[in-house]
Amino acid sequence: MNLLIRAVQIIDASSPFHLQIKDILVKDGIIVSIRHHIDADWETEIFNAEGMSVSPGWFDLYAHLCDPGYEYKEDIVSASKAAAAGGFTGIAALPDTKPVIDSKSGIEYILNKARGQIVDIFPIGAVTKGCEGKELAEMYDMAAAGAIAFSDAQHPIAEAGLMMRGLLYVKKIGSVIIHYPHDDSLAPHGVMNEGISSVNFGMHGVPALAEDLMVVRDIELAEYTGSRVHFSCISTKEAVSRIREAKQKGIPVTCGVNPVHLTLNDTALSNYDSNLKLFPPLRTPADMEALKAGLIDGTIDVICSAHQPQNEERKKLEFEYADPGIINLQTCFALANMALRDSMKTELIIRKMVDNPRRILGLAVPTITESSVANFTIFDSTASWEFSKVEIKSKSFNTPFTGMKLIGKPVAIYNHNQFQIN
Repeated sequence: MNLLIRAVQIIDASSPFHLQIKDILVKDGIIVSIRHHIDADWETEIFNAEGMSVSPGWFDLYAHLCDPGYEYKEDIVSASKAAAAGGFTGIAALPDTKPVIDSKSGIEYILNKARGQIVDIFPIGAVTKGCEGKELAEMYDMAAAGAIAFSDAQHPIAEAGLMMRGLLYVKKIGSVIIHYPHDDSLAPHGVMNEGISSVNFGMHGVPALAEDLMVVRDIELAEYTGSRVHFSCISTKEAVSRIREAKQKGIPVTCGVNPVHLTLNDTALSNYDSNLKLFPPLRTPADMEALKAGLIDGTIDVICSAHQPQNEERKKLEFEYADPGIINLQTCFALANMALRDSMKTELIIRKMVDNPRRILGLAVPTITESSVANFTIFDSTASWEFSKVEIKSKSFNTPFTGMKLIGKPVAIYNHNQFQIN
């Protein structure tokens, strides 16, 4: 297809047109011209993007797609639709499915089912068989089949020796372990952050220490092995501090954050809304500020959705018994934008959703230059909109943000010679 995008601001630090307002002409999936004004012929579709911005396509480093095994919550097709509506052109799919993606055949299943979607879906292989934390999975075979990283999703690897062996293994194949930092032995029954709010609400707490201890352990293991660890979603001020120190020492660690943790704190649980139950849990206002500071100074590399669909039966329960997680592919950018727009430039927010995730995974980063393959997201960082239930593309509806006024909207994406307007 031929597509002309008119009067759009380009946000791409690797492009010579960075922060300039230009017309962009795409033919058959290739950006053929970027000029102040381009004339279009009758065969070219014209999209007026005045007042909007375009960046290389966004990438989500941490999402539960539930396929295979839990397709009633989400599947690859519905996840792709939700991701496209959220401005993403690529997703890294977590392996905690049924069966767990812990073999070559599981990786091939994901790649085959994702073929032809406008959103690229990259499988993450399990570190341990069944994500059980007992025995290493077939990581070499999975990497050869197309696994871009390894993770046990929200199943922390408790045994330090097993984690060390996993790190040594991925070092040989040039990959990375994405780890959820949590010591469950410190909070086996916790459902929310341990603190004043948990006491007031009468619920079992998850101490920040449960995250902080695992972060420290993994930093030590990364330094010892020289292998790379990416912390999936950090939530505490101490974790930010420890990772900042590790980076200053040159230890190969990176980390991400879920923008929900930048938007809400544990006081939001006063009405016991099970849609706000997530792991790691909502923390304190002080933790929120530390996370924002970590994003600003580069300690936190990635903003990710941590998209975790749950069917209605698992959420319409008392808070203590409900399953954790929210759908967040469609709201991820808006939440990050609202939390950070007064303290970070839009281009820096976008970098944590474009460049950094792909570089951590060793993927090529798209660019908006002439002769490059077209892979981009058009968005309006000032647009005000309401996230209504009818707009949800996921199979599940577990989100506290329906009916809420959001600021910052993905307008369209282009990938694989396909153009989708939201």
